[in-house]
Amino acid sequence: MKVGLRIDVDTYRGTQKGVPQLCDLLKKHRVTGSFFFSVGPDNMGRHLWRLLKPAFLIKMLRSNAASLYGWDILLRGTFFPGPIIGKKCAAEIVRAKTAGHEIGLHAWDHHAWQSKIDRMDEAAIFQHLEKGVELLTDICGESPICSATPGWKTTSAVLRQKERFDFQYNSDCRGSSVFLPNLGEKTGSQPQVPVTLPTYDEVIGQNGISNENYNEHIFSLLQPDQLNVLTIHAEVEGIVCASLFDDFLTQAKERNIEIVPLSACSKFDQLPVCSIQQVNFQGREGWIAVQTG
Repeated sequence: MKVGLRIDVDTYRGTQKGVPQLCDLLKKHRVTGSFFFSVGPDNMGRHLWRLLKPAFLIKMLRSNAASLYGWDILLRGTFFPGPIIGKKCAAEIVRAKTAGHEIGLHAWDHHAWQSKIDRMDEAAIFQHLEKGVELLTDICGESPICSATPGWKTTSAVLRQKERFDFQYNSDCRGSSVFLPNLGEKTGSQPQVPVTLPTYDEVIGQNGISNENYNEHIFSLLQPDQLNVLTIHAEVEGIVCASLFDDFLTQAKERNIEIVPLSACSKFDQLPVCSIQQVNFQGREGWIAVQTG
């Protein structure tokens, strides 16, 4: 059984501290994954206004966000502009590339994407993607081979603009199988590799799930002979939950589960054409993109 490993890097702290820790863990277990980097300003602290929304507040309390992420993340960019992550942490990004991991674009400005994508026109979407691709290319010496939108916030306009870049695949939604996206007037050329498994913050503290049984819960959701894709975060599994992720990798090997980059978790030939729909999703605040059809 294979499990595709998607590693989202959302913040300055996650890049600076979480990425090196994850690189060490993955090297220890001799596995590679797909890193998706946010490279522009770290303004994640501006999400605090969402505490006024009950669903987001409940999630923050349930996951004990202050200890999980750290106050430096929760307040970043609130009083002063956040640092440009790619310029401050280029060495950490290069380290992941040098270690043989796939390098993809997550976002230019993670906060802006999550909070404004509904109101961005196609020109603004392209500019956001272009700035991220250009800086990531400067850092790595080559273009990112893939992308994954923050918070699974994806629209048809986003997918149309991604077609203008040389991405081998994207991971922009939740779903069950690799597919080509239906863009209405045409079929997209870039395969979608959806995430099939819940993230740590979506399930922790619910239905009796704790750190003691979280890994077992994830293993129980794996489907033989089907697509399995897990998203981890450099801010979580790379820092405060590093030992939990270390144990996950150890158990995966004992169970003969192969952890692989997203490009290696499924065949990319003879793909079905599916649509992406914006729906509310358990464990997350607001809508996300989900594979349909």
